[in-house]
Amino acid sequence: MLIKKILFPTDFSEVSRRALEYAVYLKTTFEAELEIAHVIFDETYLVTSYVPQGTLQGFFGELESGAQQHLDNFLKECDVLKGLKYTTKLLKGSPYAEIIRWAKETEADLIVIGTHGRTGLDHVLFGSTAEKVIGRASCPVLTIK
Repeated sequence: MLIKKILFPTDFSEVSRRALEYAVYLKTTFEAELEIAHVIFDETYLVTSYVPQGTLQGFFGELESGAQQHLDNFLKECDVLKGLKYTTKLLKGSPYAEIIRWAKETEADLIVIGTHGRTGLDHVLFGSTAEKVIGRASCPVLTIK
């Protein structure tokens, strides 16, 4: 089995940091490409009829800028990435759908994703991005709890 491309979506959590260690280990072991992304949840459809367009453009510009800064800071704090080559990107939309689309478009061989292990009401209310990715991804998914 060849693993040439590994995708690592992050939500900047501690669980995500641990999952990154696995992604880096696999990248190194298989000499694979590593792509790291954060998905900005797109709630445009919820607010477009209530907020003027100019206000929305400014808001979403700031949101993207803030997310990029957060991603950059997260990666700087991850010692496991020092000296490694990887690419980053911001995606916008529903997290699980964007991760699935990203994997398909890039012909990924593996997705490494952290899971919070929510149960009960939290699971019902927030769902599980990792669970949805596992069920719909075009490639294998390694989940780290």
